[in-house]
Parts: sequence; structure tokens; C-alpha cells
Amino acid sequence: MVVDSDKCTGCTKCTQSCPKNALELVTEFIDLEDKTIAAIKEEHRKKIQYTCTTCKPETNQTPCTTACNAKAIWCIWNPSNTK
Repeated sequence: MVVDSDKCTGCTKCTQSCPKNALELVTEFIDLEDKTIAAIKEEHRKKIQYTCTTCKPETNQTPCTTACNAKAIWCIWNPSNTK
């Protein structure tokens, strides 16, 4: 999962639509100001490929990506790297 902090508005649509509750809103210091953006929860970061598998990330039509009107979140799926 990739979240583009420039595009993310912190609207919470992706966090609310995630069936695995893997996303959260965080406040980051970006471009000299605090900005609230979506991020993968710490406990899911190292296992995100397994967390997101049921949403079929290879289609890039997961609940979080389709909920994002700003197109700030998308999936990078490369099963050959998951060995």
C-alpha cells in the first residue's frame, strides 16, 4: 500500500472502508506544517502483504483505494517478491 501525502486530505474514507482495520490517521510534519494523513498501522507494516491479500490488491480495486476520491492510496502488488 502506498499513500501519497501530497494528495491525501485526511478524509478518513480509506480508514473506515478497510475491513482489516490496517489504516489510521497520523499527523506528520510535511512541507513545514503538520498534516493529517492516512498511514498503515505499525502492527501491519511488516505483514501488509498478508493483511491485504483478502482484498485482492492485484486488482487495485481494494476498499481503501476505491474509497479515496483524491486517488492518494494505491496498491503495489508483486507476488514474485513475496517469497
